[in-house]
Formats: sequence, C-alpha cells, structure tokens
Amino acid sequence: MDADPRQYENIAINENDIHKIVRSYLVHNCFKDTLESFVACTGVKQPVDHLEDMEKRKRIFHFALDGNASKAIELTEEFAPGLLEENKDLHFDLLSLHFVELVCSRKIDEALGFAQSKFTPFGKEQKYVEKLEDFMALLAYEEPEKSPMFHLLSSEHRQHVADSLNRAILAHTKLPSYSEMERLIQQATVVRQCLSQELGKNICVMSSTSNNTGVPWGRTSTLPSRGRGLPRRGAGRGALPVLGQLPPEGRLLLLPFWLLLLVPL
Repeated sequence: MDADPRQYENIAINENDIHKIVRSYLVHNCFKDTLESFVACTGVKQPVDHLEDMEKRKRIFHFALDGNASKAIELTEEFAPGLLEENKDLHFDLLSLHFVELVCSRKIDEALGFAQSKFTPFGKEQKYVEKLEDFMALLAYEEPEKSPMFHLLSSEHRQHVADSLNRAILAHTKLPSYSEMERLIQQATVVRQCLSQELGKNICVMSSTSNNTGVPWGRTSTLPSRGRGLPRRGAGRGALPVLGQLPPEGRLLLLPFWLLLLVPL
C-alpha cells in the first residue's frame, strides 16, 4: 500500500471483512452459541457445514482442558482418524495429561501401569527421554503440585495442549489452524517489531556520525518533531496484549484497535 502511514486512520474498512474476521475467530474457538447470535445480528453467512464439526471439536477441546485426556484421545481418533499417529508430539502430550491426572489422584499403581504400557515406545526416542524423566519424577512427591515439575500440573499446560489439539484437528480437516484475527495480530506484531528494529538501526547510524548535538556533521536534523509522524521511542512496546490472555469479549472489543494498527506486509 502506497498510502502515507499517518493517513491509515482515514482509510475505510469494509464492514464485511470485519464480520468475516470475527466469524473466523468464533468458528476457530468453537463458540457456537455466540456465532449463531453474531450471524443473527449481522446477517453474515453462517458456515453450516462447520457447525457439526465445531460441536465435536468443542467436546474434544474441553475434555483435554479438563484433564480427561483419555476421552479426548478416544473422540479424536473417531473424528480425525490417523491424526495422533501422524503427530506423535501431540499424542505424547495427551497421554501425559492422563498420567498427571492419575498421579494427582494418587493412583500410583495405575499410573505406573499406564506409563509402562503407553510411554515405552516414546522412551526409544531421545527427544522424549527428558520429558519422561520429568513426568516420572512426579511419583516421588507426596504433593506433586509442590514439586519442581509443578508446571506440568497447571491449567496453563492443559490449555496449551488443548489449543494444540484444536489446531491439529483443524489442519487435519483442511481448515486454517489459526483464525484470521490471530494472523492479523501476528502480522501486525511482526511489522511493528521490524519497524522498531529499523528505527533503532537508523538512530545508531546517526549517533555514530553526529557531533555532540546529536545531529550529523554539516547537516541539520531532518527528523520530524513529536506529533509529526515519528512515534515516541518505545511507544506501543509492551502494549500489545497477548491474545490468549484475554477473555473472548475482550478480544472482540480489541478488533477495531488491531485493524487500525495493521500495516500490510
């Protein structure tokens, strides 16, 4: 785009594009009821063929999130046959969730039996050995949540595995593994980082060729003053919210803000 970056706020945004982005986000995260309300309010076309799949993905996601990995694995094998065979890392993570639940329930004998039957094939590959050591070490603690491996029992870890499973199922069914909103934020973040790095390089070059006034020898400053297009140093840094840390309502409310910040690649 050749428009002056300072004029981006004057560029009209197609409302249908915004609706499609929100719809993509709701479908991706299995917010079926919210999607139906959104479709009713906006009149945007509803992806009918995705509704049934969305309900299945939602059940699988919540089983994994709640720590019921055995049920998540069972439903995944029904809905996306061959996925876990193809994605061993994901399969290992799901099995690990079930092992952790057994340990937390103090079902030690059952946990040992499960580990011997399910983890043995993974022990032949070096990249899983260290992970297996961490999980097996949980057995040595009366209170695993107070062990050095406490993060393996956290809701954040379950959330990560559930998100990975959801993305893998989407990709397996030939759907985008990331929503359009996430892609926009990823793109905007990368562009802002690149611009920040370029600005830092320019400042370093100018400083190395300048006199004590900070202006290159024999030249007057050509930098625009504050308010004329040059962002303050550090402006916006740390202000980019992490999408996964926001509730659904907050993520949707931020949509216009992110679109205005977007600088096309």
